[in-house]
Amino acid sequence: MHVEELLQLDSLDLNLLWGESALLTREVSGVTATDLEDPARFLQPGELVLSGLVWWRPGESRAKVDRFVSALHSAGAAALLAGEETHGSVPEDLVESCREHRIALVAVPAHTTFRAITEAVYLRQWGDLSRRPTDHYALPENVRTELARLLAEDAAPDALLDRAFAHLGGPACYLLTATGRVMARTPSAPFLPAQQAARDLAGAVGTSLRIDGDFGPYDSWHLHLRGATDAPPRVLHEIADVIAQYRHHLVRRQEAGLRAADELMALIDAAPADGAALDSAVHAAGLPASGPYRVVVASLGGGEGEGAVGALTEALRHSPAEPFVVGRLPGGDAVAVVHAAPDSDAGSGGGVHSALRDLWPTLHACHPQTPLHAGVSGLATTPGGLNSALSQARYALAAARADAPKAALVTSVEDLTTLGTLLAGVPADVRTAFSTQVLGPLAAGSSTSHRMLLETLEVFLAQHGSWARTAETLHLHVNTVHYRIQRIESLTGRDLSRLDHKLDLHAALLCR
Repeated sequence: MHVEELLQLDSLDLNLLWGESALLTREVSGVTATDLEDPARFLQPGELVLSGLVWWRPGESRAKVDRFVSALHSAGAAALLAGEETHGSVPEDLVESCREHRIALVAVPAHTTFRAITEAVYLRQWGDLSRRPTDHYALPENVRTELARLLAEDAAPDALLDRAFAHLGGPACYLLTATGRVMARTPSAPFLPAQQAARDLAGAVGTSLRIDGDFGPYDSWHLHLRGATDAPPRVLHEIADVIAQYRHHLVRRQEAGLRAADELMALIDAAPADGAALDSAVHAAGLPASGPYRVVVASLGGGEGEGAVGALTEALRHSPAEPFVVGRLPGGDAVAVVHAAPDSDAGSGGGVHSALRDLWPTLHACHPQTPLHAGVSGLATTPGGLNSALSQARYALAAARADAPKAALVTSVEDLTTLGTLLAGVPADVRTAFSTQVLGPLAAGSSTSHRMLLETLEVFLAQHGSWARTAETLHLHVNTVHYRIQRIESLTGRDLSRLDHKLDLHAALLCR
């Protein structure tokens, strides 16, 4: 299909802001949703780029807009579809930049979802294939007929791959997720561990075609052949179209489950909830009626709520034996309720935490520029304990963010075994207020003498209040240490001979 055909769909209500006729007749190869400032590495030539413009703020420099549009131009994007929901309208700087870089720009009204656009593109592409002359196809007619029948019967992806590749001698082919999870494989394809599959995708081993999902890079699928020449390119593209159609049907079937998950999360978040209503929501979401359960909350840097849902869902699908549901909280974070097996889910976050911790680096590698954090609750034995578990998971998430603000980390509430890890989950403004109040004039460390006193306090507490060891560590006379401690006590109003005051000052130092 072409860009101009998308504009003609009344159901989408799209508005062309800029685009020459030559650009509007470009062939569309697919769709990618992104809010990265530089998405070039995730784009393929001919793709439509959907962006909610979360990466832009009013008053920011034109250079930031130009970098984004330039990345689209260098990647060969067919057009930019910019959502109006975040800012109310598409900024004029973006219009001018698209005009200069010759990227067609289309405004997406708030009432049109990106999912609706994605479905429209792939449905139209499938229809275009069906209407083309027989000699256009690389797949034989009998194979195409059989694949269409299998799709209509909701056949599993293994059956689709088997039939699609049988006429080529059945080469080893896999349907992989972005993290290397094997969703399907042909009969000749040997077992492929997820870690090895992820390395193959990252290292461009063999041949892969990406099939995009709704939630960004974390839920993309890949048609993957480990041999570089196991199938002609046109055949692979036609098979990828079949898998995309299968995925479209799968998403439609899962929509009711997604709504049930969101309703359960809203009920848990709004406790105290009616017990009968909570039990009913747990049942509707497909979870066992009795626990134990764990709650997991995940977030991406920049508040990409849908991306967090995709990331957390993909991570939990690596443990198929543990039933779970994933939804969104009002603030945008993704939240999951996982049914934990009592025998295998003990210790620091149990099996859930262990599985997430092992997979998290691979998941983060799908989108390495964006911080990715998760918090895991303790066990909730009944649905009535899920609200408390949600609070625990949120606290553990805050601790993970504080511990690795620009990286990726999973923290369980059961990891919070020291004062430092406990304080990490306290909101930053609360920690700052506490530190300022307890340390008094020393908090700012604005003078050389105050910085010297802070260093002395840190060493004195680290040496468990030993005057001699503090003096030895700082290369000072013991009398100098006594004088400095007296000054610290005078400035802070604390008595360092008292355990509770030592703990107050130690906590204040950790909160800085």
